[in-house]
Amino acid sequence: MRELDLERYRARYGLQAVLLSNLAITVVAIFGVWRLDGDKSVIIGVLTAAFTAVSTMTTAYLGIKAVSNTAKAMAQADSTRRDQSPQPATPQTPTPPAPRNG
Repeated sequence: MRELDLERYRARYGLQAVLLSNLAITVVAIFGVWRLDGDKSVIIGVLTAAFTAVSTMTTAYLGIKAVSNTAKAMAQADSTRRDQSPQPATPQTPTPPAPRNG
């Protein structure tokens, strides 16, 4: 239960950090374009850099999250497989026959 809560917090705050960073980049890009008043080559440069930063940040987060989820699923499958694998049978020593009286 505790590990599930920790994973949920990591995912929530990681996504929140990415979204806030993307929002900050977007605001700075809009402000930069607004202040440049028509210099098209610089505006294109600002927008290109902003788009690159946003897409790189988002792709990195999603890639790291996907790899983390895959590794976790593989570890769980491995532990489940180990738990369900048949245990080697313990060799049974034969009991000697009881002596016969008679």
